[in-house]
Amino acid sequence: MSSFGSFANRLPDPNFGISEDGGRANTNITGPGFASVKFDSQRPVSVSRTNSGRVITRAIAGQKWNIQVTYNPMTRDEFEPVHSFLLDRGRLKPFFISLPQYLDTRKTTLSDTILVDGAVTAGDAYVRLDGFSDDVAANGLRPGDMITFSDTNNSNHLKAYKITKVFTNSNYLTGVQPNSGERIVYTHPPIEKDISDNAVVNYTETLVRVIMTTDVVEYTLGTNNLYQFSLNLEEAQP
Repeated sequence: MSSFGSFANRLPDPNFGISEDGGRANTNITGPGFASVKFDSQRPVSVSRTNSGRVITRAIAGQKWNIQVTYNPMTRDEFEPVHSFLLDRGRLKPFFISLPQYLDTRKTTLSDTILVDGAVTAGDAYVRLDGFSDDVAANGLRPGDMITFSDTNNSNHLKAYKITKVFTNSNYLTGVQPNSGERIVYTHPPIEKDISDNAVVNYTETLVRVIMTTDVVEYTLGTNNLYQFSLNLEEAQP
């Protein structure tokens, strides 16, 4: 007999399985993979144009990620853990999803413990990071990598960010030079919450906190007795 501390709150995938009691399964039980993933960024902007042609823009709402997942046809044993998980969550309970393209960084052997170097204020466009083993640009985080932060002073900061620019000690914008072993990374969107000094940067199996976009959970069962299923999700912050 064994017990567990909490129900799994991550959608099953090939790197994460859910056992029949609702907890995380052992490594021998995995979830199904995705046939395709559609991923987009939604950042509403108000645009005003004067008669003279002058354009004025401003952000009118926070950014969010939208995700559409389509599964390969699944057997019942593959499908039921996913369906049961979603029925239990509905739109009432947000959960986490790991996307295959952000399972690892572009530098797949990166294993450094990366920390925030200096407190960050909400609205900042970039974050200074340290803990890198060298100053070679290709050996650290790179544009296109997705990160989250584990901040002991703000457990509700669960926003997922995509890196858009990276400065090193030898390549940087004038006036913004990282020290040796540091990086300055610009993110999309800009930082949404304050981040404490030495907060941990998560850069592998990056999790996006989401909810379903509809109250209906439906599937199709084909004549081959395989289940066809897709899922629409949107990022949801606590």
